[in-house]
Amino acid sequence: MNGRHRFKDTPLDSVNGFFGLSIHIALTGVILLGQVLWVGDWTWILAFLLNIVGGICWLLMWNCYAIVNPNEAVVAQFFGKYVGTLKQEGFRFFMNPFYGKTRISLRINNFESSKLKVNDVNANPINIAAVVVWRVDDAAEALFEVEQYKHYVQIQSEAALREMATKYPYDAIEEKDLGGITLSGHQDVIATELQASVENRLSRAGISVLEARISYLAYSTEIAQAMLRRQQASAVVAARREIVDGAVGMVELALEQLSAKQIIDLDEDKKATMVSNLLVVLCSETDTTPVVNTGTLYQ
Repeated sequence: MNGRHRFKDTPLDSVNGFFGLSIHIALTGVILLGQVLWVGDWTWILAFLLNIVGGICWLLMWNCYAIVNPNEAVVAQFFGKYVGTLKQEGFRFFMNPFYGKTRISLRINNFESSKLKVNDVNANPINIAAVVVWRVDDAAEALFEVEQYKHYVQIQSEAALREMATKYPYDAIEEKDLGGITLSGHQDVIATELQASVENRLSRAGISVLEARISYLAYSTEIAQAMLRRQQASAVVAARREIVDGAVGMVELALEQLSAKQIIDLDEDKKATMVSNLLVVLCSETDTTPVVNTGTLYQ
């Protein structure tokens, strides 16, 4: 922080609010006593002092109370100077009536970013959004280190999401991306890195990140159709490869069993013809129509 003082939560002393309320009631009795003494011959001076001093204190004491709700903090300032933070829940009483009090919620918050258009590591335009679960851990930092900590969460979360999206490919389509981390295929790894990146940025404002995860991921509209056709082509090629591998295994098994059981003696030409016919039958996308050969295998 370049040598500048960085604000951190400092516990603030307070007492039970009902103790302060009892003092308030006692002060009310003192003021009433002053009204009684006012009727005397020489006690009016004492009554005047009791009424003036007691009345001022009685009014100022109304600013000494604070009700702290669960998961809430009260940050106190004394004429612009940070005094401390009260996190003890309940009805509390301060000894200084001139404290300015600001409430900061410590509850868990959700932030969902808008759909951002960025380029992945392969310069493919994608639309991406994320959900960030966060909470304020240090109320003094959240109040004094940044202008508006909720707006700060929004801007820094989106900046971290943009930075991360440009480091990885959407999917492992290109040869150099095979075996690496992708945005669509490694959600847990991406979520862990995104959480660390967002928390590193928000720690300056006393905010901790409980979870950060991609909530939306898709190619931009201008290349979505082209990428869909590319993915479909890759799926077709993979399916064809699986079919061919299975067909070759079945042909190999058929030839081995025919040879082992000595059902038929095939020369190389007959084997080639049988292999060709079996591959056509097994790899064809349509039902095959058998043709009965009434001659020899060579006709």
